Amino acid sequence: MGFDDSVLICDEVDPVLNKILQDNGLKVSYEPKITPEQIKEKISNFNIVIVRSRTTLTRDMIEKADKCKIIARVGVGLDNVDQVAAKEKNIRVINAAEGAMNAVAELVLGFMLTLSRQTARGDRAIRNGQWLKSELKGTELRGKYLGIIGLGNIGKRLGRLARGLNMNIIGYDVVPIDEEFAKEVGLMKADLDTLLQSSDYISIHVPLLDSTYHLLNAQKMATMKKTAKIINTSRGGVVDEDALYEAIKNGNLGGAALDVFEKEPAIGNKLAELDNVILTPHIGAQTKEAQSLAANIIGEKIIQILRGVI
Repeated sequence: MGFDDSVLICDEVDPVLNKILQDNGLKVSYEPKITPEQIKEKISNFNIVIVRSRTTLTRDMIEKADKCKIIARVGVGLDNVDQVAAKEKNIRVINAAEGAMNAVAELVLGFMLTLSRQTARGDRAIRNGQWLKSELKGTELRGKYLGIIGLGNIGKRLGRLARGLNMNIIGYDVVPIDEEFAKEVGLMKADLDTLLQSSDYISIHVPLLDSTYHLLNAQKMATMKKTAKIINTSRGGVVDEDALYEAIKNGNLGGAALDVFEKEPAIGNKLAELDNVILTPHIGAQTKEAQSLAANIIGEKIIQILRGVI
């Protein structure tokens, strides 16, 4: 059975999504460079609107979406969609939470390896004509304590990867932690303060909410080991970047790796001044595999919703 719904895709997505939708009879308007002003003009013509990371669907856009039944994000979070406005318009909002699970977890693992062996600093030094062999004495991940804040899909995948390197896993979440997973990786459950005090590496996997804004602030950082390293691939704003800068600059933390920032693009961010900090431009889900998987997931979810299956 085919559908005659119209779809507006506002960001660049894997071609498999177009194929799934068109194969099921949907009329797709693919506009990956569409501007906010153009969205406001056109959104009333579409039954389904799809975004990724570039586009933010604000209240004033959604209020014009009179025909819209579904808003879909080809990604994990939904902070670029005004969900309250969508609910008021009876628009269903979906995402592809499973799509980036492995990609983000592998990025975190790469960050930990880079921070522990200072490979990014060594690379920069050679490019600048310096040979820092004697200075770059690293540490191994084996036996170190990894604190994971948020044990959803990504947090659990990271725990499994880290356990394969014989790391010790400490976990904290505001919701009950999967008991089977905890047994599988030997997870030590802890409150947030205990996790921060005990961990050599802290990786954050929570959404940005009022309750998580500056979850790691100056007060929390002051309780951590001076050698501890913070990794944030969740959302900018969960970590207080000013406090992080001061803590690392003053030798009260061992380093950090950030893929997300309070202000993006993070051009001119002062954390770039510090040697033991890694900064990347929000690439957690930027793998061919993750983008294809997320597109598949969203395509299938849309078709199942239209069929009344989910």
